[in-house]
Amino acid sequence: MSPTQLSLRWLRERGYTAEIVEYWNPHTKTRHDLWNFCDILAIRPDEVLAVQTTTAHNVNARIRKIADSPYVGVVREAGVQIAVHGWSQARPRARWVLTRNEDLS
Repeated sequence: MSPTQLSLRWLRERGYTAEIVEYWNPHTKTRHDLWNFCDILAIRPDEVLAVQTTTAHNVNARIRKIADSPYVGVVREAGVQIAVHGWSQARPRARWVLTRNEDLS
């Protein structure tokens, strides 16, 4: 299961309505994130959460990606919370473990 699918399941189990907002551009063979950093947009009453999801090994790189985005300021000003979900397994077939970094700016 991909990190994106793991995060979708995790968010929905916690009452969020969550959808993937990244897309694949077949012409350039590149993946594009909403606002250059958002893979999943999740909402519940009085909360909007933009999630960048990855493997645990890549969390710091994703945090830098968010910090470097020209859109992060306006997204935060709009009241959108930002989180990075990093997923890992201790060994093959082990349970997936989530490391969260939330409210990034």
